[in-house]
Amino acid sequence: MSGVLHDVVAPRPWSRRDDAFRGRIFDVVRDDVDLGEAGTVLREYVDHPGAVAVVALDDDGNVALIDQYRHPVRSVLWEIPAGLLDVEGEDAQVAAARELAEEADLRAARWDVLTDFLTSPGSSNEALRVFLARDLTPVPQAERHVRTDEEAAMQVRWAPLDEVVACVLDGSLHNPSTVVGALAAAAARASGWAALRPADAPWPYRRGVLPR
Repeated sequence: MSGVLHDVVAPRPWSRRDDAFRGRIFDVVRDDVDLGEAGTVLREYVDHPGAVAVVALDDDGNVALIDQYRHPVRSVLWEIPAGLLDVEGEDAQVAAARELAEEADLRAARWDVLTDFLTSPGSSNEALRVFLARDLTPVPQAERHVRTDEEAAMQVRWAPLDEVVACVLDGSLHNPSTVVGALAAAAARASGWAALRPADAPWPYRRGVLPR
């Protein structure tokens, strides 16, 4: 069945009308989009740099999770390590390795692409790539990142992949990277990891590749 279903990058003609909001991390923009016979429509959306996330899996099948306060939802969420692609032109796997080291004090010798997803394509162009990281080793104590702000109290917890999947399905875990990453990892494991892609696999929805 592979290849039967495939999203297609097919931009319609548009003109940038204005920037509704310019922020520190993302902007809100308004585009006039030409839909042909359906006419021209105004669409507002979040212009986002994109992000990477990491399912770090140890030799016993445990996943590294971190807890972080997320103010918009007023909650502390258990998440897989993740971070913004806010360095222009940075390789996605390099960014993922940095986030894994900074947030979970881990390094990985083996990297694969687990899955890609669009977080909210009706209102944002944020694209997120989830990597699978294996052959893990700890970052030496003297080289560990000093965490600040919401990350200052961050804890690392290991949980069996099957437990994480169960918590996703029973509604205990809500972070989208964790939900998608855990389910994708379980599905990939069930197929003997045959569906994994190389760490540098094409990513047409990353900002800078996707037409803006």
